[in-house]
Amino acid sequence: MTDSTVARRLLLEVFAAALRSVEGRAVVGRALAARPLDGPVWICAIGKAAQSMALGACDALGSRVVGGLLITKSGHMDPSAFDGHGIACRLGGHPMPDEGSLAAGRRLLCALGELSPHTAVLFLLSGGASSLVEVPIAGLGLVDLRRMNEWLLGSGLAIDAVNRVRKSVSRIKGGGLLSRLGDRPTRVLAISDVPGDDPAVIGSGLLVPELGLAEGVAALDLPTWLSEWIERGLAERGPLPSTGPEIELVATLEIAKSAAAEAGRRAGLAVRVDAQAVEGDAALAGRRLARALLSGPPGLSIAGGETTLSLPNAPGRGGRNQHLALAAAIELAGHADVLLLSAGTDGTDGPTDDAGALVDGATLARIGDAGLDALVGLRRADSGALLEASGDLIRTGATGTNVMDLILGWRG
Repeated sequence: MTDSTVARRLLLEVFAAALRSVEGRAVVGRALAARPLDGPVWICAIGKAAQSMALGACDALGSRVVGGLLITKSGHMDPSAFDGHGIACRLGGHPMPDEGSLAAGRRLLCALGELSPHTAVLFLLSGGASSLVEVPIAGLGLVDLRRMNEWLLGSGLAIDAVNRVRKSVSRIKGGGLLSRLGDRPTRVLAISDVPGDDPAVIGSGLLVPELGLAEGVAALDLPTWLSEWIERGLAERGPLPSTGPEIELVATLEIAKSAAAEAGRRAGLAVRVDAQAVEGDAALAGRRLARALLSGPPGLSIAGGETTLSLPNAPGRGGRNQHLALAAAIELAGHADVLLLSAGTDGTDGPTDDAGALVDGATLARIGDAGLDALVGLRRADSGALLEASGDLIRTGATGTNVMDLILGWRG
């Protein structure tokens, strides 16, 4: 077994250890064991980690669960797992909202309206909720909603700016859902997929009133057609409650990074953890991280965050992690003792079923052997096709969590 093979296996094992530390079922179970809920509980789980989080709640609450609603994306749900719990399961669109997202929004409002005021509601929120469930403002149909989200996803805007726009045209985001809760007991557990772990950004803040929304969106450079929708939305939203329930963060990127560091130390490696969040353009971040890896000492480096990717017309296959990894592979070319892993902790990267990629100093040569050009692939946002040809894609399947992206580097 070559040193490169051993290092690749090691990085994948460290990544797996990080995922286990933030897995939804486990973290929700621990939170409810530490602070139990009394009486009947209705569960509302929304996001990519909705199933694992809801299972953790069912484990902890048992017969106190009197029903619920689970909203997630295709490939992240097995309805049979909730037989006997009365939890309805719905699929929404991700990363683009679809008719399922709108149907899920209508079902959510209806279900909350039907609940007894004495039944506690347990919200379990994770990344992806922004597109998976929606109740848009009057007149905003699915065609325009998708046009809006398509523009936002390719704009290069940071996630907090993207979510401010989404909140502006939604009846439930930015605290809009609070008006449906009344005075009933409510608890919120969340897995953070946003920089800074701001509860107002997770899932576009369904239960966090956004009081300065108009000022926030006014500062953005947006096309006229989008600004017009925002103006209508802000006029329709009306006054909101000044406060919402406490948002308890049960899993974050920092927890995953700490678990990765511990796994590296157990393997006998020197470990360096980058406290600075990785952000900005994915290709630039990939090149920067690769150069730091080449100039740094031997061992394991750990970083994380969420980069952005401005898409060309007719983009190819891939996501921000694959784009970052391909850019890094260009810098690492010819170096036999370095590897870099960049992957989404939810098991998906962009609109693909790949989590990301694990590249090394020979990745670029393997891409060339396949008759492909890495620079052309970057320009076309087609990193997934090139990294498939080089054999460097990572596929984990649904992980039951979502704490942004994790980036691991190894130098021998």
